[in-house]
Amino acid sequence: MNTVTVNLNGIEAVKRFNTVVSTFYSEIDIVKGRYVIDAKSIMGIFSLDLSKPIDVVIHSRNEDEIVRFYDVMKEFK
Repeated sequence: MNTVTVNLNGIEAVKRFNTVVSTFYSEIDIVKGRYVIDAKSIMGIFSLDLSKPIDVVIHSRNEDEIVRFYDVMKEFK
């Protein structure tokens, strides 16, 4: 399990984030407290309190996809 903490502090950031994570084959989740939301669900993302950082988890064993995930998530730090 590979986790990154990101900030999604605006509608445009959420839309961009959703577009980017939708390009991944692997499952990607957002973990906020006790809630786990599918990161590919824009409605799910908007159901969270985005005023604070969130954890994003990719479930993959593909090393290339994990490296690309970390590289892409730098945009949302």
